[in-house]
Amino acid sequence: MAEHQGRRRFLATIAAGSTMAAANRLASPAVAQNQPQLSWRLTSAFPDSLEVMQGAAEVFVKYVAEETDNKFKIRIFPAGKLAAPIAAADAVTKGKVEMAHTASSYYWGRDPTFALGTGLPFGLNARQMNAWMFEGGGLELMNEFYARFNIIAIPAGNSGCQMGGWWRKQIENLDDLKGKKMRVGGFAGKIVAKLGMIPVQIAGDDILPALTKGKLDAAEWVGPYDDEKLGLYKGAKNYYYPGWWASGPMTHIFINKASWDILPKAYQAIVTTAGAMANTTMLARYDAKNPAALKRLLRKGVQLRPFSKDIMEAAFAFAEDFYAETASSNRNFKRVFDNWKQFRADQYLWSQVAELGMDVFQAQAVNRS
Repeated sequence: MAEHQGRRRFLATIAAGSTMAAANRLASPAVAQNQPQLSWRLTSAFPDSLEVMQGAAEVFVKYVAEETDNKFKIRIFPAGKLAAPIAAADAVTKGKVEMAHTASSYYWGRDPTFALGTGLPFGLNARQMNAWMFEGGGLELMNEFYARFNIIAIPAGNSGCQMGGWWRKQIENLDDLKGKKMRVGGFAGKIVAKLGMIPVQIAGDDILPALTKGKLDAAEWVGPYDDEKLGLYKGAKNYYYPGWWASGPMTHIFINKASWDILPKAYQAIVTTAGAMANTTMLARYDAKNPAALKRLLRKGVQLRPFSKDIMEAAFAFAEDFYAETASSNRNFKRVFDNWKQFRADQYLWSQVAELGMDVFQAQAVNRS
């Protein structure tokens, strides 16, 4: 008897949940009933071939369309169709398009503060980046800065910690880096130059030919899944980790501020939630796909190698000096960096207690089992 009563309560709970879900589905389009029909364009800084990165934008526009009963439609244009990858922000600033999906760090040459939106070398991991953006004041500070460029930003993706790149020859210490040409972008280029290397900036599709022909000694891209798709293992077999320049790089939806300001409040709320969906989905997909990709790469003869301690420590020291130097000469950077630096210190003070302790134990225990 008790079993039957329990089953009835269980079925009633499911029925109630189903009714509520159905009600929500019916209520959701009602948001759009008295709202305008809009058609916007989104230029992506990423090629179609990177379906996880590009997929975040697809998740974003799909959610917006569904939640507005297709009244607010956004069309995605891959990199190069409406704007070059490194010009996506410019297109938004000038109002040529309403939106872009891009990495803020691509524009650090205009102002180094842009780099903080994606993440600095030896910066926050993906989880910490979310915490800083949403709860640590990061997003407010960055949007105050972006406003100078007529941009509003919404977090919309993260790859998680990236790999340290593909190297034609094994490197064991700092001396092995001298004179090496490496494809690397952003602030990291400044730091590898301090290590005696020659930073080179080329597009993803050009990396493999450059490695194969010896025009590059090393190249970084993202991680196992994307690197395998580009075939980078064919040009170099030494795969180093970690990518200290990209510990939790965040992408954003950049929105033209004038366009944002005239959006109905209901649409603004939907767009913001769509960004959160994209932000979660990209990281989840990379976390799900990278393990299998790494196994495949190892079966193809790839040698997995860690950067030596002296390389890591030297890179960290150069990075810290560069940040202090930049903060002393750039007010925009200093305003955001000071907040970011304290947040980073607190995060790693905390994360080494429970999270890191558990991760280190699990990494050893699970692999033994």
